[in-house]
Amino acid sequence: MAVEHDLGSAADQVARLAEGVREEYLDLPTPCSEWTVDDLLRHLLELTGAFTAAARKEPFPGDGSGRPPQLPASWQGRLTDQLDALVVAWRRPDAWVGEAEAGGVTMPAALMGAVAIDELVLHGWDLARATGQSFESDPASVKASLEFAAEMSIPGEEAAREGLYGPVVPVSADAPDLDRLLGYAGRDPLWSSDEISGHDRLR
Repeated sequence: MAVEHDLGSAADQVARLAEGVREEYLDLPTPCSEWTVDDLLRHLLELTGAFTAAARKEPFPGDGSGRPPQLPASWQGRLTDQLDALVVAWRRPDAWVGEAEAGGVTMPAALMGAVAIDELVLHGWDLARATGQSFESDPASVKASLEFAAEMSIPGEEAAREGLYGPVVPVSADAPDLDRLLGYAGRDPLWSSDEISGHDRLR
């Protein structure tokens, strides 16, 4: 048994970005179609709990695919705690063995771990772009996410993409790995919020 990927860097990035979210940002749009920053943060709260339970092979009280009905007042501390728990859970070698379930979907645990990294990287980028913060995901996390997203983007995988990614956005084959990942995941690498001042638009 071995840990295939470490979620620490991707989780740390999301925690840092969450700390930079101001109250006035909650209603801003995000690269996720029809989601505001508030929606995205609620989704992060749900998915971190669901993927932690998946690593532990434990049932999760929610369905892991939605969002809490309301963002708790203490959401930042709660999200940080859940990100820490997520990292610890997937650092156990047995988390990567057998099968795991999240969001009503059961798959090989090693693949579920890759999905967890993918969720952190993509939604970290979403949060950064929506709130005008810099995004600096580590190459290992991007590579693991890119491998998963590329597999989900080949012809014949359209049904499996449903509810996970939007339509593929064409990106140059020689583009950086992050941009290629974003394209596979249905995101425009050049997306930015018109409601964030220009000097804050960093990646």
